[in-house]
Amino acid sequence: MNDLFQNILKAAENLDGIVKHTPILKNEKWSAKLNANIYFKREDLQVVRSYKIRGAYNKISQICHNKPQKGVVCASAGNHAQGVAMACNLLGIQGTIFMPTTTPAQKIRQVEYFGKTSVEIVLFGDTFDDASKKALEYCEENKSIFVHPFDDFEVISGQGTVGLEILQDLKEKIDFLFVPIGGGGLAAGLCTVFSQLSPETRIVGVEPEGAASMKVSIQNNENTTLKEIDRFVDGAAVKRVGDKNFDICKSILSEIVAVPEGKVCSTILELYNEDAIVVEPAGALSISALELFPKNKLIGKNIVCVVSGSNNDILRTEEIKEKALFYEGLKHYFLIEFPQRPGALKDFVTFGLGEKDDITFFQFNKKHNKESGPAIVGIELHEKNDLIAFKERLDKLNFNFTHLNNNPLLYAQLIG
Repeated sequence: MNDLFQNILKAAENLDGIVKHTPILKNEKWSAKLNANIYFKREDLQVVRSYKIRGAYNKISQICHNKPQKGVVCASAGNHAQGVAMACNLLGIQGTIFMPTTTPAQKIRQVEYFGKTSVEIVLFGDTFDDASKKALEYCEENKSIFVHPFDDFEVISGQGTVGLEILQDLKEKIDFLFVPIGGGGLAAGLCTVFSQLSPETRIVGVEPEGAASMKVSIQNNENTTLKEIDRFVDGAAVKRVGDKNFDICKSILSEIVAVPEGKVCSTILELYNEDAIVVEPAGALSISALELFPKNKLIGKNIVCVVSGSNNDILRTEEIKEKALFYEGLKHYFLIEFPQRPGALKDFVTFGLGEKDDITFFQFNKKHNKESGPAIVGIELHEKNDLIAFKERLDKLNFNFTHLNNNPLLYAQLIG
């Protein structure tokens, strides 16, 4: 552990003048909400809009000392690719970056921008796993060096410099540090720094509920590969954390909070609408966890949340809003059997909807020679508690209905 800490100190020297020393800012609104002192470590303001440049540059600069002839290789559909691309451009080393064919064009353009002529992008496969497998095959064939996104001590050392900056800038005692976990490189680096310089700080790991690989691994007392994950929080959705990271984190993390994807979306929208802060799903994890943590433990405490990145695709905005409303209990879908008589739809709108309810989706399939016809109806409520009254009004109208929110399989088939 002490050797890794020394490597983090060396990484800080190595990164000086290369990465931004990002600010740590007190957020008055969140502080008032939780009756605590809430600080955001703004890695979303980093030069590539995430902390990933730290580990990528630190790793690749070490490789450069050996002057490799075949360059470096990575597989990524997001922030790691941008970090590697910028590092290759700054260090004058050739990089080959494998990305899934499904990668949004905006992310490909960002990698091209940061890498300029120093990187070649290879689009392969439909998933990250496909691209990663191909990248490793390419390394074997061309004797190139693979830059792992998280399970590498030089990468961990680079990410650990985030912790040095936090402790340098914030003179108050830090009671809690909330850190997002994907593969665990950032968490391992922060655990190492704080165990040496601020061992009294409780470090809380935060994972998406649909990809809580570190939490499961610690519960099992061995690094565990998840069979299936929800990939929505793409910057933190991994089936297996790094072995090195697990070994470090398992004894230092005080606890782990698994955040529902819908809660992440609510936080993204709240930060944008009320604080003018744009974050990606993984960047919202640490802040999302605050309201899921026992409030009495946070009152009066000094708390730091690492905001890890802001590479959000604007095309995801509608999906984010939908998931947020779903999580908050404001968006509901129903399969409603409408009597096939004149005025049935009018009755639904007039007597079924509340005064401030809104129809957001309507799909009706008229059935000839049938007494009723099914319609899929999306409703946005004004208040969460309005749902009970809405269902009661449907019962009074004698409309048979199925609430799709409570039927995931049927919801997936009808709504997607």
